[in-house]
Amino acid sequence: MRTSRDFPSREAYERFLQDLVRTRNLKRSVAFAQEREALQPLPTTALAPCQEVRVTVSQFSTIQIKANVYSVPSRLIGTSLLVRLRAETLEGYVGSTVAFTMPRLIGKQQHRIDYRHVIWSLVRKPGAFAAYRYRDDLFPTTTFRLAYDRLVSSSIERADRDYVRILHLAASTSESEVETALTLLLEASTLPCFDAVRDLVHPPHSTEILALSTPQLDLSPYDELIPSRRSHA
Repeated sequence: MRTSRDFPSREAYERFLQDLVRTRNLKRSVAFAQEREALQPLPTTALAPCQEVRVTVSQFSTIQIKANVYSVPSRLIGTSLLVRLRAETLEGYVGSTVAFTMPRLIGKQQHRIDYRHVIWSLVRKPGAFAAYRYRDDLFPTTTFRLAYDRLVSSSIERADRDYVRILHLAASTSESEVETALTLLLEASTLPCFDAVRDLVHPPHSTEILALSTPQLDLSPYDELIPSRRSHA
Protein backbone atom coordinates (compact mmCIF):
# COMPACT_ATOMS: atom_id res chain seq x y z
CA MET A 1 0.00 0.00 0.00
CA ARG A 2 1.21 3.54 -0.75
CA THR A 3 2.48 5.70 2.09
CA SER A 4 1.37 8.95 0.45
CA ARG A 5 -1.90 10.24 -0.96
CA ASP A 6 -0.16 12.47 -3.49
CA PHE A 7 -0.12 11.52 -7.18
CA PRO A 8 1.71 13.31 -10.00
CA SER A 9 -1.37 13.20 -12.23
CA ARG A 10 -4.91 11.92 -12.50
CA GLU A 11 -3.73 9.20 -14.87
CA ALA A 12 -1.29 7.95 -12.23
CA TYR A 13 -4.10 7.86 -9.67
CA GLU A 14 -6.34 5.87 -12.04
CA ARG A 15 -3.53 3.39 -12.77
CA PHE A 16 -3.01 2.93 -9.03
CA LEU A 17 -6.70 2.12 -8.55
CA GLN A 18 -6.71 -0.30 -11.47
CA ASP A 19 -3.65 -2.14 -10.13
CA LEU A 20 -5.18 -2.26 -6.66
CA VAL A 21 -8.44 -3.72 -7.96
CA ARG A 22 -6.60 -6.23 -10.13
CA THR A 23 -4.47 -7.43 -7.18
CA ARG A 24 -7.46 -7.85 -4.90
CA ASN A 25 -9.47 -9.62 -7.57
CA LEU A 26 -6.69 -12.18 -8.04
CA LYS A 27 -6.87 -13.00 -4.33
CA ARG A 28 -10.61 -13.50 -4.60
CA SER A 29 -10.62 -15.50 -7.84
CA VAL A 30 -11.49 -18.79 -6.13
CA ALA A 31 -14.42 -17.31 -4.23
CA PHE A 32 -15.59 -15.52 -7.36
CA ALA A 33 -15.55 -18.76 -9.36
CA GLN A 34 -17.93 -20.25 -6.81
CA GLU A 35 -20.24 -17.23 -6.85
CA ARG A 36 -20.25 -17.02 -10.64
CA GLU A 37 -22.22 -20.26 -10.85
CA ALA A 38 -25.11 -18.48 -9.13
CA LEU A 39 -25.00 -15.29 -11.22
CA GLN A 40 -28.03 -14.36 -13.33
CA PRO A 41 -27.87 -13.11 -16.95
CA LEU A 42 -27.24 -9.40 -17.48
CA PRO A 43 -30.23 -7.14 -18.25
CA THR A 44 -31.12 -6.92 -21.93
CA THR A 45 -31.46 -3.12 -21.77
CA ALA A 46 -28.56 -0.82 -21.00
CA LEU A 47 -28.52 1.24 -17.84
CA ALA A 48 -29.16 4.97 -18.21
CA PRO A 49 -25.84 6.80 -18.77
CA CYS A 50 -27.01 9.72 -16.64
CA GLN A 51 -29.63 10.94 -14.20
CA GLU A 52 -32.17 13.52 -15.36
CA VAL A 53 -33.74 16.19 -13.17
CA ARG A 54 -35.96 19.15 -14.02
CA VAL A 55 -35.31 22.51 -12.38
CA THR A 56 -36.38 26.13 -12.80
CA VAL A 57 -33.78 28.90 -12.89
CA SER A 58 -34.22 31.27 -9.95
CA GLN A 59 -34.40 35.05 -10.15
CA PHE A 60 -30.76 35.06 -9.04
CA SER A 61 -29.74 33.06 -12.14
CA THR A 62 -29.01 29.90 -10.13
CA ILE A 63 -30.20 26.31 -9.99
CA GLN A 64 -29.93 23.82 -7.13
CA ILE A 65 -29.07 20.20 -7.83
CA LYS A 66 -28.16 17.53 -5.28
CA ALA A 67 -27.86 20.20 -2.54
CA ASN A 68 -25.35 22.18 -4.63
CA VAL A 69 -25.88 25.59 -6.26
CA TYR A 70 -24.79 26.48 -9.79
CA SER A 71 -25.11 29.76 -11.66
CA VAL A 72 -26.37 29.68 -15.24
CA PRO A 73 -26.64 32.35 -17.96
CA SER A 74 -29.02 35.14 -16.91
CA ARG A 75 -31.08 34.75 -20.10
CA LEU A 76 -32.41 31.51 -18.57
CA ILE A 77 -33.99 33.14 -15.49
CA GLY A 78 -37.46 31.68 -14.99
CA THR A 79 -36.85 28.92 -17.56
CA SER A 80 -37.60 25.26 -16.85
CA LEU A 81 -34.55 23.16 -17.67
CA LEU A 82 -33.88 19.48 -18.10
CA VAL A 83 -30.49 18.81 -16.50
CA ARG A 84 -28.58 15.61 -17.16
CA LEU A 85 -26.19 14.65 -14.37
CA ARG A 86 -23.19 12.73 -15.60
CA ALA A 87 -20.21 11.53 -13.60
CA GLU A 88 -18.24 14.75 -14.03
CA THR A 89 -20.48 17.21 -15.87
CA LEU A 90 -23.94 18.78 -15.95
CA GLU A 91 -25.79 19.38 -19.20
CA GLY A 92 -28.69 21.83 -19.24
CA TYR A 93 -31.33 21.60 -21.97
CA VAL A 94 -34.05 23.97 -23.10
CA GLY A 95 -36.19 21.63 -25.13
CA SER A 96 -33.71 19.67 -27.23
CA THR A 97 -31.12 22.47 -27.31
CA VAL A 98 -28.06 22.35 -25.06
CA ALA A 99 -28.04 25.60 -23.04
CA PHE A 100 -24.87 24.91 -21.05
CA THR A 101 -22.36 22.29 -19.97
CA MET A 102 -20.35 22.70 -16.78
CA PRO A 103 -18.26 20.66 -14.31
CA ARG A 104 -20.28 18.83 -11.68
CA LEU A 105 -19.64 19.57 -8.01
CA ILE A 106 -18.77 16.64 -5.76
CA GLY A 107 -20.30 16.57 -2.30
CA LYS A 108 -23.07 18.77 -0.89
CA GLN A 109 -23.62 22.36 0.24
CA GLN A 110 -21.17 23.66 -2.36
CA HIS A 111 -21.57 26.26 -5.07
CA ARG A 112 -20.14 27.20 -8.44
CA ILE A 113 -20.86 30.83 -9.36
CA ASP A 114 -19.65 32.43 -12.60
CA TYR A 115 -19.68 36.22 -12.32
CA ARG A 116 -20.56 36.45 -16.02
CA HIS A 117 -23.91 34.84 -15.25
CA VAL A 118 -24.98 37.19 -12.44
CA ILE A 119 -23.30 40.51 -13.21
CA TRP A 120 -26.11 41.72 -15.46
CA SER A 121 -28.60 41.76 -12.60
CA LEU A 122 -26.06 43.29 -10.20
CA VAL A 123 -25.43 46.17 -12.60
CA ARG A 124 -29.10 47.10 -12.36
CA LYS A 125 -28.90 46.95 -8.55
CA PRO A 126 -25.26 47.67 -7.60
CA GLY A 127 -26.25 48.02 -3.95
CA ALA A 128 -27.00 44.29 -3.87
CA PHE A 129 -23.30 43.47 -4.26
CA ALA A 130 -22.50 44.10 -0.59
CA ALA A 131 -25.10 41.57 0.60
CA TYR A 132 -24.67 39.03 -2.20
CA ARG A 133 -24.42 35.57 -0.69
CA TYR A 134 -21.67 34.38 -3.00
CA ARG A 135 -19.78 37.66 -3.20
CA ASP A 136 -16.37 36.01 -2.83
CA ASP A 137 -16.97 34.27 -6.16
CA LEU A 138 -17.22 37.66 -7.87
CA PHE A 139 -13.47 38.21 -7.71
CA PRO A 140 -12.10 36.31 -10.75
CA THR A 141 -8.48 36.84 -9.69
CA THR A 142 -6.50 38.29 -6.80
CA THR A 143 -6.02 41.47 -8.83
CA PHE A 144 -9.76 42.11 -8.87
CA ARG A 145 -9.88 41.62 -5.11
CA LEU A 146 -7.00 44.03 -4.55
CA ALA A 147 -8.69 46.59 -6.78
CA TYR A 148 -11.93 46.30 -4.80
CA ASP A 149 -10.09 46.71 -1.49
CA ARG A 150 -8.41 49.83 -2.88
CA LEU A 151 -11.79 51.24 -3.91
CA VAL A 152 -13.20 50.56 -0.44
CA SER A 153 -10.27 52.36 1.19
CA SER A 154 -11.03 55.40 -0.93
CA SER A 155 -14.82 55.52 -0.70
CA ILE A 156 -17.04 52.84 0.79
CA GLU A 157 -20.09 54.50 -0.75
CA ARG A 158 -18.75 54.33 -4.31
CA ALA A 159 -16.71 51.12 -4.08
CA ASP A 160 -19.51 48.64 -4.81
CA ARG A 161 -20.90 50.67 -7.70
CA ASP A 162 -17.49 51.15 -9.30
CA TYR A 163 -16.47 47.52 -8.85
CA VAL A 164 -19.72 46.15 -10.28
CA ARG A 165 -19.22 48.34 -13.36
CA ILE A 166 -15.63 47.10 -13.68
CA LEU A 167 -16.84 43.51 -13.45
CA HIS A 168 -19.48 44.21 -16.08
CA LEU A 169 -16.75 45.62 -18.33
CA ALA A 170 -14.75 42.41 -17.87
CA ALA A 171 -17.78 40.26 -18.71
CA SER A 172 -18.73 42.26 -21.80
CA THR A 173 -15.22 42.81 -23.21
CA SER A 174 -12.11 40.95 -22.04
CA GLU A 175 -11.33 39.85 -18.49
CA SER A 176 -7.60 39.71 -19.22
CA GLU A 177 -7.55 43.27 -20.58
CA VAL A 178 -9.45 44.58 -17.57
CA GLU A 179 -7.09 42.74 -15.23
CA THR A 180 -4.11 44.28 -17.02
CA ALA A 181 -5.64 47.73 -16.61
CA LEU A 182 -6.22 47.11 -12.90
CA THR A 183 -2.63 45.94 -12.46
CA LEU A 184 -1.25 49.06 -14.14
CA LEU A 185 -3.38 51.35 -12.00
CA LEU A 186 -2.49 49.57 -8.76
CA GLU A 187 1.22 49.60 -9.57
CA ALA A 188 0.98 53.33 -10.30
CA SER A 189 -0.82 53.91 -6.97
CA THR A 190 -3.77 55.25 -8.95
CA LEU A 191 -7.33 54.65 -7.82
CA PRO A 192 -8.71 51.83 -10.05
CA CYS A 193 -12.09 53.49 -10.56
CA PHE A 194 -14.32 52.49 -13.44
CA ASP A 195 -13.51 55.51 -15.60
CA ALA A 196 -9.76 54.91 -15.29
CA VAL A 197 -10.11 51.22 -16.14
CA ARG A 198 -12.40 51.91 -19.08
CA ASP A 199 -10.01 54.49 -20.52
CA LEU A 200 -7.18 51.95 -20.44
CA VAL A 201 -9.25 49.17 -21.98
CA HIS A 202 -10.84 51.48 -24.56
CA PRO A 203 -8.62 54.57 -24.90
CA PRO A 204 -10.65 57.67 -25.85
CA HIS A 205 -9.83 58.96 -29.29
CA SER A 206 -11.13 61.79 -31.38
CA THR A 207 -12.14 61.19 -34.95
CA GLU A 208 -11.13 64.00 -37.26
CA ILE A 209 -14.02 65.05 -39.46
CA LEU A 210 -12.81 65.93 -42.92
CA ALA A 211 -14.24 69.01 -44.55
CA LEU A 212 -16.03 68.01 -47.72
CA SER A 213 -16.34 70.35 -50.67
CA THR A 214 -18.65 70.01 -53.64
CA PRO A 215 -16.81 70.82 -56.89
CA GLN A 216 -18.55 72.98 -59.49
CA LEU A 217 -18.70 71.03 -62.73
CA ASP A 218 -18.68 72.60 -66.18
CA LEU A 219 -21.29 70.69 -68.19
CA SER A 220 -20.87 72.60 -71.44
CA PRO A 221 -18.51 70.00 -73.01
CA TYR A 222 -21.29 67.42 -72.67
CA ASP A 223 -23.57 69.61 -74.79
CA GLU A 224 -21.29 68.91 -77.76
CA LEU A 225 -22.20 65.25 -77.52
CA ILE A 226 -25.90 65.92 -78.12
CA PRO A 227 -26.61 65.80 -81.91
CA SER A 228 -29.44 68.32 -81.80
CA ARG A 229 -27.17 70.88 -80.20
CA ARG A 230 -24.32 70.26 -82.62
CA SER A 231 -26.64 70.95 -85.58
CA HIS A 232 -27.67 74.31 -84.12
CA ALA A 233 -24.13 75.32 -83.33
